[in-house]
Amino acid sequence: MSVDLATVKRVAHLARIAVSEDEAQRMMGELNGILGFVEQLGEVNVEGVEPMTSVTPMAMKERDDVVTDGNKAEDIVANAPVCDRNFFLVPKVVE
Repeated sequence: MSVDLATVKRVAHLARIAVSEDEAQRMMGELNGILGFVEQLGEVNVEGVEPMTSVTPMAMKERDDVVTDGNKAEDIVANAPVCDRNFFLVPKVVE
């Protein structure tokens, strides 16, 4: 797959990027290089290779999935101009 000048200009337009003719030519070469590299990656045999998220083995940190109120109600409403029993009080906006 290769990218032509019209495609570069269309992508730049969709991304709302102003691109001059010289920049479009340069970007066309860069995008074709990137797509060529992606095509090379598609040729690599990854049969039997497990997907990984890091080059070093690591275990995900887990915590118990417990529903709580966070015990932060007083902290949350501390800076509110007006509150009542940990609820924000706001002026009535609908009459």
